[in-house]
Amino acid sequence: MSSALITCDTVPFDLYLLHSVPLSLHSKVKNRKLYLATFASVLGPMSFGFVLGYSSPAIPELTKIADPRLRLDDVQASWFGSIVTVGAAVGGLLGGWMVDKIGRKLSLMFCSLPFVFGFTVIIAAQNVWMLYLGRVLTGLASGVTSLVVPLYISEMAHERVRGTLGSCVQLMVVLGIMGVYLAGLFLDWRWLAICSSIPPTLMMVCMCFMPETPRFLLSQGKRREAEEALRFLRGPDAPVEWECARIEDACEEQGSSFQMSDLKDPGVYKPLVIGIMLMVFQQMTGINAIMFYAENIFEQAHFKDSDLASVIVGLIQVVFTAVAALIMDKAGRKVLLIISGVAMAISTTAFGVYFYLMSKMHSTTSLSLLMLDVQSTAGEEPHADLAWLALASMAVFITGFALGWGPIPWLVMSEIFPVKVRGFASAACVLTNWGMAFIVTKTFQDMMSLLTSAGTFWLFASVCIVNVIFTMAFIPETKGKTLEQIEATFRGTSGP
Repeated sequence: MSSALITCDTVPFDLYLLHSVPLSLHSKVKNRKLYLATFASVLGPMSFGFVLGYSSPAIPELTKIADPRLRLDDVQASWFGSIVTVGAAVGGLLGGWMVDKIGRKLSLMFCSLPFVFGFTVIIAAQNVWMLYLGRVLTGLASGVTSLVVPLYISEMAHERVRGTLGSCVQLMVVLGIMGVYLAGLFLDWRWLAICSSIPPTLMMVCMCFMPETPRFLLSQGKRREAEEALRFLRGPDAPVEWECARIEDACEEQGSSFQMSDLKDPGVYKPLVIGIMLMVFQQMTGINAIMFYAENIFEQAHFKDSDLASVIVGLIQVVFTAVAALIMDKAGRKVLLIISGVAMAISTTAFGVYFYLMSKMHSTTSLSLLMLDVQSTAGEEPHADLAWLALASMAVFITGFALGWGPIPWLVMSEIFPVKVRGFASAACVLTNWGMAFIVTKTFQDMMSLLTSAGTFWLFASVCIVNVIFTMAFIPETKGKTLEQIEATFRGTSGP
C-alpha cells in the first residue's frame, strides 16, 4: 500500500482523518469502474423511458388496427397510456420493501423480469386485456427502477461525481423516450415492443458483474464485502478502510432498523417532507400536460409531421438533461432548481396568454367568417404568429424542466435519507410521484373544461412560483457533501 495512505493502526483516528482526506481521497480515487457500474444500472431508467414513450407511437396504430379484438377506442387508449402509472405506484412500494430486504443489486436484477415479461405479453397479445396486463407489468418494473437506481448510484458514487452520475437517471429516461419515438417512425407496435425489451435484458446481464453498494453491505454487517466493493469502485489505491469507518460511524449513530417512532426524529421527517414535496411539485409543474399538448401545438404551428415534432421535443429534453448532468456538481442542485422553476413559471404564463388570446381570436374569427373572405384570411394571420408563441413557450418550458425539476427531485431523493429509512422514505416519494402523475393526467381534461385552457396553465405557473419559494426556503444544497454529512445537517450535528 502506498505511503500516502495512512492506516488507522498506526496513528490516532482524528489525525488519520486529517491526513487521509486531502492526500489519498482526492488523488487515489479512480472512477472508471464506478462509471461502468453506473452504466449497467442506468439501463433500467432507459427501459423505463421506453415504457413511457411506447404508448405515443403505439396508440395511433392500435386505434386503427384491422383485428377487432385488439382495436382500442378512446377510453381504452387513455387507459393504455395511463395504466402504467398505476403499476409504477405499486412498483414504488414493492421497491421500497425489496431494497431493504434483498439489497440494491438484486432488486435491480429482479426488476428486469417484469419489463421483459410485460413486453412479451404485449407482443403476444390476443385481446385488449393482454395489452393492459403488459402495460401494468412494465409499469411495475418502472416503479421499482425509479426507486432502486437513484439509490444504487448515490450509495456507490464518490461525492465529487454523485450529482453528474445521479442526473444520468433522468438523462437515460429521456433518451429512452426519444429512442422509442425514433424507432416508432420505422417499426410497427409489435417490433417496437421487441426492441423495448433489449435494454432490460442487457441490464440483467451487466448487473451480474457489478457489486452491491458498500452502504447496504455495511448495514448488514458485511465489512469485508463492503471493502471489496469499494476497492472495485474506487480503485486499488483508494482509502477504503477510511471510507468504511466513516459509513459505519454514521450507521451506528442511527441504530439498526426503522421503526415508525423514528418519524418523530427531525433527521427523518425533515428529509421525508422535502422528498415528498419535491415529487408533488415535479408533477404539478404541468410537464405531462405540455407533453399531452405537444402534438396539437405543433399542428397549429403548421408542422405537418407531428411524429417528427415529438422527436424534436425528445431531443431538446436529452440535450438539456445532459447539460444539467454536466454542470450539476459545479452549479449545485438548489441554483438549478430555482433557474428551472423561474423558466417554467414564465413559459406556463406565456402558454396561458396564448390560450387566452386563442379563445378571443376564435370568437372574432367566427364573426369574421360572416364577412368578406379577405377579412377572414387577414384574421387568420395572427393565428399563425400565435402558434410560434406556443412553440417558444414549449421550448423554454422543456429546457427549464430538463435543467432542474426533471432530474433533481430523483437525485435529491437518493441523497437525503438516512440508511435505515432509505427504503421506506424512497417508496413514499416514488408512490407520491406516480400517484400525482396519474391524478394530473387523468384530471387534466376536467381541469381544462372547468378552468379553461388559459386558467389551467396559469394554475401551473402559480405552482412553479411556489416551487421556487419552497426551494429557496427549505431545500439544502447537497453538492460535494458525503451522504453522512447531508444526514448530519438534518440532525443538526456536524457530520464525518
